[in-house]
Amino acid sequence: MCSSPRYLQSNCATIFLGGKCSQMLKFYSNLASCMLQYGFAGSKWFLISYACFVWSGSFVMHLTDFFNELQLTVPQRFFLHFYVIAVLLTTSLVLSTWFYAYKKMTPLASEPLQFSTIASHLTGGSHMLSIHKSTTFPMKRRFEVWKIVLVLLMMEAQALRRLYETLYVFNYGPSARMHVLGYLAGLFFYTAAPLSVGSTCAVDAINYVGSQIVEFIVNGRSRMPDVEFFHWEPLKPLFYLGWCQWFGAALFVWGSIHQLRCHAILGSLREQRGADEYIIPNGDWFEYVSCPHYLGEIVIYAGILLASGGFDPTVWLLFFFVVSNLVFAAAETHRWYHQKFESYPPSRKAIIPWIY
Repeated sequence: MCSSPRYLQSNCATIFLGGKCSQMLKFYSNLASCMLQYGFAGSKWFLISYACFVWSGSFVMHLTDFFNELQLTVPQRFFLHFYVIAVLLTTSLVLSTWFYAYKKMTPLASEPLQFSTIASHLTGGSHMLSIHKSTTFPMKRRFEVWKIVLVLLMMEAQALRRLYETLYVFNYGPSARMHVLGYLAGLFFYTAAPLSVGSTCAVDAINYVGSQIVEFIVNGRSRMPDVEFFHWEPLKPLFYLGWCQWFGAALFVWGSIHQLRCHAILGSLREQRGADEYIIPNGDWFEYVSCPHYLGEIVIYAGILLASGGFDPTVWLLFFFVVSNLVFAAAETHRWYHQKFESYPPSRKAIIPWIY
């Protein structure tokens, strides 16, 4: 049976527009990829330059004094901006990198085939998370990508917890202010940190996700594989990572628990005191250092560093960035405590128990 000329014309127009749409989507995908590459590279250079900036102590002190004279401050409740940005950005990277890792970077070991998967292939069925899996990548590369997935998950957990604490643990008063330099540095940090950690594979992951979206738009839902989901399948490769990753995750959890407790102590003190009243905090790591919440932050990022394998210079820069900032801040806070309270416990150190 011959097709009508109108039907053939409509069909050809659909193919032509579909091809144009595909080309346009690929063009914008490549453009976004180039922008992301420059963004990831820029985030690394930001961490390097800022770390050098922080360690040039005399210059920092003079610059800080200059801006303090200008009294450029913002409300401390603006901490919320840091964690909203971190959650949105890290969630996007986690989802895209995890999807890419499972589709292209499995298996991590000689995993036994499941009977359901074998039966599905024999009967012509499909498995959502097994189609298009590639075994052409070296095992070392697969482990690197899955380590990045784990590290991004840890950073996501950190951002979500800090967002919760900002909303429900801390009660920032109207007089609570922070310096605008600290605010801008926080915005840059929580933008640069996840981008830097995922820089080695995030562009490939986002390109892969973009290609899947283009395929869905061009081909339509009817030509896409059937969607089946097994709840524990995406988690299985994480269990094949080494002891270094699991020890780092345990260290991360330990630091997070203590930081949450210390933040709860500080939050309760804000509820107890008056407008101009200050109370010496006690409990948990406050018995050893003046800034245990800073110590917890350092432990958290030490866990992230260990989970990354310890060979990624970007994660080392991230760790030194955190340590350099918090050590200086802890020293100032410790000095303030001693000036404010004559009965301040002399055995407490600033940030490292029994040492500093």
